[in-house]
Amino acid sequence: MAVKMVFCLRRLPALSAEEFSRYWREEHAELFRRYAATLGVRRYTQSHCVPGRMNDALRQHRGGPEAFDGVAEVWYDDLATLLAAISSDEGRAAGEALIKDELQFIDHAASPIFITDEVEIDLPSGG
Repeated sequence: MAVKMVFCLRRLPALSAEEFSRYWREEHAELFRRYAATLGVRRYTQSHCVPGRMNDALRQHRGGPEAFDGVAEVWYDDLATLLAAISSDEGRAAGEALIKDELQFIDHAASPIFITDEVEIDLPSGG
């Protein structure tokens, strides 16, 4: 069964939302692409927070915390694939390179990361 690593990202305080998004999309994505096969990654997505008042209104309506600047999702075929990749010398080196780069734009202490078991819910087709 496929598993997914989810990162809820907050940018470093010194960066604007635009700087964070640009670096993540242009610089970090290229680095990630370089290591994806070594890490056994099946799929990688970046969801960048949309600027504007809509997100603030949604958060306030629900009484929620400050929004994340983005969410990264990394899919693996299964947990064994993920564990094998990060246990290898090449996988550890790739992980270290990615974390070193993340420290250029992500506030790790404020950015949760966790493994999920994705469950897709079938929806009725619209009419």
